[in-house]
Amino acid sequence: MESPSLFWGVIVWMIVWGVGGSIATRYRYLHKDLDTSNANFVGAMVGAASGPIGLAYLWVQTPELTNRLIVGPAILAVTLVAAAFAFADPDNNCVVNGSFVASQFVNGLIIGIIYGFMALGLTLIFSILGVVSFAHGEFYMIGGMVVYFVTAVWIPGINPILGVMAACAVAFTLGAVFERLFLTPMYEGKIDRPVEYGILVTFGLAFTLQYFVQATAGANPVKAARFFDFPRWRIPSAEDPWLLKSSRGNMTLFDTVSISNPRFVAAVMCIVVLLTLLYFLHRTWTGKALRAVSLDREAAAIAGINPDRMNMLAFALGGMIAALAGALLVQAFSWLPQVGNIPAMRSFVIVVLGGLGSLPGAFFGGIIVGLVEAAGTGCIPDAQKAASYIPAYGMLVLTLTLLLRPTGLLGRRFSSGTHGKF
Repeated sequence: MESPSLFWGVIVWMIVWGVGGSIATRYRYLHKDLDTSNANFVGAMVGAASGPIGLAYLWVQTPELTNRLIVGPAILAVTLVAAAFAFADPDNNCVVNGSFVASQFVNGLIIGIIYGFMALGLTLIFSILGVVSFAHGEFYMIGGMVVYFVTAVWIPGINPILGVMAACAVAFTLGAVFERLFLTPMYEGKIDRPVEYGILVTFGLAFTLQYFVQATAGANPVKAARFFDFPRWRIPSAEDPWLLKSSRGNMTLFDTVSISNPRFVAAVMCIVVLLTLLYFLHRTWTGKALRAVSLDREAAAIAGINPDRMNMLAFALGGMIAALAGALLVQAFSWLPQVGNIPAMRSFVIVVLGGLGSLPGAFFGGIIVGLVEAAGTGCIPDAQKAASYIPAYGMLVLTLTLLLRPTGLLGRRFSSGTHGKF
């Protein structure tokens, strides 16, 4: 970086005014007896993006903290950081290489979609059962292992979609049986401390699945064959008139966008399944029953819904979604019994970032984490350092979210007896 003082000066300026804006804006809205649920976040973003000018307007006018006032300053703050980085390091690939930036953005978006999809299962389980499943990563691992053994060991040459369906069936059955045997006692008054019990029993399931797979399948990494092939495209093409003029002649805006085939296929299938899940939750009787239980368990029971059956369905569906993510990504990564540890940690980060109990929040939270990771790894010149920092980006986003908006981006404060809202 040629001018690190410029970049870090901007960062320090944003931190100082962001912290000051967060504290002072909340105090100002409290003093005027106004809603303060978003005051910390808006104050921090306005202070970081515009300094004393924006904060003066905010404190004098005290407008209603709508979504526009929440999103706008956040985008402006990110733009300011990007501009400072560009001026401080004009020769960085993220500044001068359009092809590289496009590839990083597209791949970050794709992996973010996959992150968000996996976090959906965790959100679904928490919304209905009020339990954070610490075995979520192991369902992810089981999905990949089933696809590998079905398509590469047991029935070589079989259509990979059948392997994915087998993984979903195994995970759904496993989740349903586990919930019925070990989580149902929580709702029958047989457990004195149900929250702690839920944590411990899902931890036990995680260890059991991980070491069972290691004992039966071994500890060597495996990988499934690529599901589908698609041609390489050059965007724009060599014949495309969309060109930029420069002193050296004609140059395309970017030459190629490099997209991982397995990740692209996984992201497309994740979007299809997400739309199907949303249709199921909002348009079918069973989906509406799940949503009713997530809002008020007792009222749903009075209306004729069996909450215990919905609990079993929710845990089975959540595990199946995680297994589906693993089944789609076993073609992209080497698979080990411990492969679910890091995705599970990312899922926890994404669920908190998006808001506990919010399915759209989990999905958008995954996209944000994916884009932040892509930007962080792409703009650091040292590839080894960039790779080692990947886990830190999610933790940084989580820390900022907990400080500025504890309920998450699309979360809400909910009363006792409810766990979330789809």
